[in-house]
Amino acid sequence: MSNAEFFAKKLAAEIPAFAKVIRALPGNRLDYRPHERSTSANQLAWQLAYEMKDLAGLIENGTAVYVPGQPVPSSLDEIAAAFDKNAQLAVDAAKAGEARWEGPAKFSVGDQVVWEDTVGEMAWGFLLDMIHHRGQLSTYIRPMGGKVPSIYGPSGDEQ
Repeated sequence: MSNAEFFAKKLAAEIPAFAKVIRALPGNRLDYRPHERSTSANQLAWQLAYEMKDLAGLIENGTAVYVPGQPVPSSLDEIAAAFDKNAQLAVDAAKAGEARWEGPAKFSVGDQVVWEDTVGEMAWGFLLDMIHHRGQLSTYIRPMGGKVPSIYGPSGDEQ
């Protein structure tokens, strides 16, 4: 199995856990943040949805551009639907094959290139960053009044 194939397989396997965490957020508490310096729940959930779209673009054309200040949808349903759509785009793009995987990639914040690597290395970086933020978001759920879903095994709320 090539690195690109392995990545596509692992990405597809992670998608259901992302979707469960997003959908476990209490929709009436999306402004929740554990500290004033923390990112709010809706912003984190939206980041996951938007980062999936960026991942698809990165794999397809070797570039990803983060534009700060993107408007965040006001409802959990909109965020979850965007995540589902963008996750499917990323999974489809990940099937592109090894040649694209070894190609050059650039990640920019606005007009400034902040990271250059191969598509494959950057794609793994994106996935690991999303897994990190999924974990962060999962810690918000219980204080928000929700039930934490299983991610890699049963949670204390799903026995």
